[in-house]
Amino acid sequence: MAVDTAENIRALAESVALNPLDPKDLLQTFGLIGVWVILFAETGLLVGFFFPGDSLLFLAGVAASPVADAIFGDGTRLSLAGLLIGGPICAIAGAQLGHWLGARYGRPMFERPNSRLFKKEYVEKAEYYFDKFGPAKAVVLARFIPIVRTFLNPVAGALGMPARKFLLWNIVGAVLWVDGILLIGYLLAEQIYQAIGDKIDHYILPVVALIVVISVLPIFFEFLRDRRARKRGEAVAVIAAASAAGAVEAAREAFDHDGHQHGRQRPEHGQDR
Repeated sequence: MAVDTAENIRALAESVALNPLDPKDLLQTFGLIGVWVILFAETGLLVGFFFPGDSLLFLAGVAASPVADAIFGDGTRLSLAGLLIGGPICAIAGAQLGHWLGARYGRPMFERPNSRLFKKEYVEKAEYYFDKFGPAKAVVLARFIPIVRTFLNPVAGALGMPARKFLLWNIVGAVLWVDGILLIGYLLAEQIYQAIGDKIDHYILPVVALIVVISVLPIFFEFLRDRRARKRGEAVAVIAAASAAGAVEAAREAFDHDGHQHGRQRPEHGQDR
């Protein structure tokens, strides 16, 4: 009897055990509402940066596909419409809350000692992207960068980005990020199932790595574009400087030549007198 009780307790503990960093556990435990809550928390609350947003969205897309039950188990299929509509709404609402907190409390909300959950470098990185790409691009691109997408929203508020302007680019970034990664998972779900069956949890890390690489591509292209624009600017500056120097030199030669001629003529006028 004691053995059976111990087995039952262990089975119960295993059934309710949840790893908040494992997107498969999150999907199986909380379903669609869990995806919404995590998207809101990751983008709106400073403590939500550790949630696996990219991999969760990818697996949620897989969980909305026709092969969802075969991969995750019976009854786990999610509503694709609920994900595509509710996901961006929650991400937009979370980011807007983050912006409001930054505008309301300003820099003091970031002035805290480093801890396991908070590091000043997170804020500095968000500020770097804000200054590097400007407010609009930073809000959109930050969606694709873990941690930065959490901290950039309050940073934008603290730095004075208007709420209406932030809302516009917040919507653009949320739709591209949430629906983009969801649709990638949804469209690749059948190929994934044919390749690995129901062992998707063994391939979560490679999938996350691939998503991170894809997510970083827009940043990489922005850096290249910025670098090329800076080089073009430097080239134009050099040409302009050279042209200005040439114009100055030409004017100086003309002045010297003209002055020399006048200098030669002055004695002749004196002799006429």
